[in-house]
Amino acid sequence: MSPVPLIITATKLAGVLASITVAANAFSYSRYQKRNLAPFDSPIDETSDTLAIFNVNRSDSDDEEEEDFFFGLATAPAHVEDRLNDAWLQFAQNDSVNTQDSTAEGKTTDAIMGSAAGDGGSQQAPTPLKKKKPLRVAMEAKIRGLVTYIEEEISTSSEEEPHNVAAWHNVPNPEERLRFWSDPDTELKLARDTGVKVFRMGVDWTRIMPKEPVNGLKESINYAALERYRWIISRVQYYNMKVMLTLFHHSLPPWAGDYGGWKLEKTVNYFMDFTRVVVDNFFELVDYWVTFNEPHVFCMLTYCAGSWPGGHPDMLEAATSALPTGVFNQSMHWIAVAHCQAYDYIHEQSVLLNPIVGVAHHVSFMRPYGLFDIAAVSLGNSLSLFPFLDDISHKMDFIGINYYGQEVVCGTGLKLVENDEYSESGRGVYPDGLFRVLLHYHERYKHLKIPFIITENGVSDETDLIRKPYILEHLLAIYGAMMMGVRVLGYLFWTISDNWEWADGYGPKFGLVAVDRFNDLARVPRPSYHLFSKVVTSGKVTREDRNKAWNELQKAAREKKTRPFYRATNKRGFMYAGGLDEPIWRAYVERDWRFGHYEMDGLQDPISRFSRFITRLLPFRRKKGEEDLEEYSEPLVQTVYAN
Repeated sequence: MSPVPLIITATKLAGVLASITVAANAFSYSRYQKRNLAPFDSPIDETSDTLAIFNVNRSDSDDEEEEDFFFGLATAPAHVEDRLNDAWLQFAQNDSVNTQDSTAEGKTTDAIMGSAAGDGGSQQAPTPLKKKKPLRVAMEAKIRGLVTYIEEEISTSSEEEPHNVAAWHNVPNPEERLRFWSDPDTELKLARDTGVKVFRMGVDWTRIMPKEPVNGLKESINYAALERYRWIISRVQYYNMKVMLTLFHHSLPPWAGDYGGWKLEKTVNYFMDFTRVVVDNFFELVDYWVTFNEPHVFCMLTYCAGSWPGGHPDMLEAATSALPTGVFNQSMHWIAVAHCQAYDYIHEQSVLLNPIVGVAHHVSFMRPYGLFDIAAVSLGNSLSLFPFLDDISHKMDFIGINYYGQEVVCGTGLKLVENDEYSESGRGVYPDGLFRVLLHYHERYKHLKIPFIITENGVSDETDLIRKPYILEHLLAIYGAMMMGVRVLGYLFWTISDNWEWADGYGPKFGLVAVDRFNDLARVPRPSYHLFSKVVTSGKVTREDRNKAWNELQKAAREKKTRPFYRATNKRGFMYAGGLDEPIWRAYVERDWRFGHYEMDGLQDPISRFSRFITRLLPFRRKKGEEDLEEYSEPLVQTVYAN
């Protein structure tokens, strides 16, 4: 038989399959477009002198039914507490990183895991899995959705050994963090002076329970630490701030990590022992309880990636982690059980105080780079979108949202878009995403009739030029959502002072206040500190402040000024694993990312580009107004309700 007919048949079949693939992706794209990228008119009146008014003082409101809105500041024990021998300190001090194959070109991040993004200041630590070769796939970066930028060739000389935590060994006394344990007043005074009403802090499980309670609680509880925490919480109240207390904020006791942590049911029992001790000692001092901070982020980075302390997955566990029976769903199940039990206990013990209990759930905003990236975005969403909140929806008094920005998915990796603005830690700046996220969450959970609290929002920016408009534009996004009927009780900025940012160490600067680690941790408030204080005390975002902050940033962009950047990519813009000990320098971007102003790029895959090119040549092109609408709608952006 002649091979020609076979070749022709095979060619036709390949053409049919290609057409079906394109059509399927185009159909998925159109559905995403309608669901997540419908153009919206900003509800903010930008001609008004006052763009937003938050009801920070009910006496000033004519509406007696209107709820107070509070501003706050957020932090966590692993970021700020000294004299804490927790898993993170041991992780940072452990230099036994497997450097085998360290000079090989780093692989790019996996986009599916990128959907589980957490706070803007984390990156993968190049830690091996049970003495095997490290997974050189930027697992933490995948999960956290961080994009990085540098030249393709990154040398790893024998004199520059990789560390578990970047930008940590190159600063003096890194174990001191911010000395919040021995000197909480420095941070608390800075917080008080902004005028905030709520201070979010945590209690560290390891400090309270330094040993596994195999022989009962009496031998494992550090009662002196309990008394110290009680004193610190009382200091928060002394400074006229309410307390939002987090029970679990990414720090598992080393003894729990040794036996498997949240993969096993007994961790629920141990966590409840810890919770009962904390609640029994502090219940009358706490106004808001956060049981878990970004649990899916912790589970992904610890048990799926093995890039955070306490996980130790083997290669099989890592490869099967996202399956229904994998370690991700397994650990998330036990955390959901633990939350529900903790919720019940807090309400039982402090019923007369009407406690307010919830979780802090990280949300990022993902969008596909090209037509064929929608499947990856969708699959990533399934890991972190709604499942955890759905499981605990009957045991929440509020929904905490941690939001930092957006990511761009390209193939199996995350893409740095050259004309987008980024934080130092590689998070795309996108205030519109917070508005869309709040509307989507409101639509899904409005039947619960519970409010939202923005439990974290912030940006790493040592120069402070991005941070000022970042704060104002995200507040406008929140206010816009409130005008659309979303009930939001408060906003907590991350964070007061530059601190230890997980595996990124002291590189990215998230603080309203700079910290000179070479000068006894001297604090220097940045201009954004004063701007934030002005908004907090007045409850207003003014057009004058908005224009001033934005014009300062754009002036720097026009002058091609640069600022620190702690991420690395190859020449194609795909993210490498690992943070940087020292920053590279990236120019500010001339792009209007203000709330209601951001215009998405079109899809950048070859087919989409070619289609746009052909469309422009056709004589029957749409009118300009319709063309602009099409261009705005074209880049599908899928919201990822993931930290």
